[in-house]
Amino acid sequence: MTTSVIRFGRDIPTDAELRVCGDIGDGKRALELGVSREQNALAFASCGARSIAVDPDESKIEALRSAAAEAEVTVQGITTELADLGAISSASLDLVVANHSLLDVDDLGRLLRQVHRVMRSGKPFVIAVPHPFARVYTTDEMGSKVHPYGTVGRTIGDWFIHLARSNFRVDQILELGVSEISPVPTTLILRAVKEGD
Repeated sequence: MTTSVIRFGRDIPTDAELRVCGDIGDGKRALELGVSREQNALAFASCGARSIAVDPDESKIEALRSAAAEAEVTVQGITTELADLGAISSASLDLVVANHSLLDVDDLGRLLRQVHRVMRSGKPFVIAVPHPFARVYTTDEMGSKVHPYGTVGRTIGDWFIHLARSNFRVDQILELGVSEISPVPTTLILRAVKEGD
């Protein structure tokens, strides 16, 4: 069942609680950068946004199109690399959400420059990734392992530097997922606002 609630993962508060995405109704344009398990492009469309999804995996785009047809909403699906946003007009988007889709991006600077190009000034780019500190301690069949901070994935500082160099200003940082099971945050959400033109 499709809802109009933007989600960031299991056991993580939704945007209805976090309020990091802003209003996307009334035909505003929103992009899901990498189709997530939550298929947030459907939520964008259900809210009244003109919804776009970009993903290099054709099967994810096809599954999203099928779900959109079933939900009777319209989502423009584009099969392309995440940093290849040439099909999207400059300064045309009111929201970009990357929900656990940027982990394997090699050239993050290029991707962020493309996102900056397609966004309207002052609008939010919301990024959800596994919290870097949660990856310090892992458990496998041999027991617990410790990985020095920053050796597995980008650090919080890495994200800030990359975003600042691409002319984004981080105005919210949320460290979520602390529970009885996990004494450290499992999810990091950054809200960055496009500055300049």
